[in-house]
Amino acid sequence: MSASKGRKIETRGEYWRGRIAEQERSGQSVHMFCKAHGLTEQSFYLWRKRLRQQDPVRFAVLEREPARQSTMEHSLELVLTTGERLRIRSGVDGAMLRAVLEALRA
Repeated sequence: MSASKGRKIETRGEYWRGRIAEQERSGQSVHMFCKAHGLTEQSFYLWRKRLRQQDPVRFAVLEREPARQSTMEHSLELVLTTGERLRIRSGVDGAMLRAVLEALRA
């Protein structure tokens, strides 16, 4: 693959990464978002799948904050690379947590 072709693919990937993130933040369905932005759903889904396969799941270092009150419920918060937060409260069953992590990896 030539260097210019590699940069072109990288640029398209960056473009689609931005559109996908924008759609997720908008709260619109993929259909409505694509219609409003002149995109084809087929391309949107193709690039979303392609980019998800390339992006490894990354985790951030979490620091435990001291409890503010003794009655405060314990929880774990995952901050995704997209900036979204997933708060997991104590008492969540292990099977459900595994299902959530599998969905995030998909």
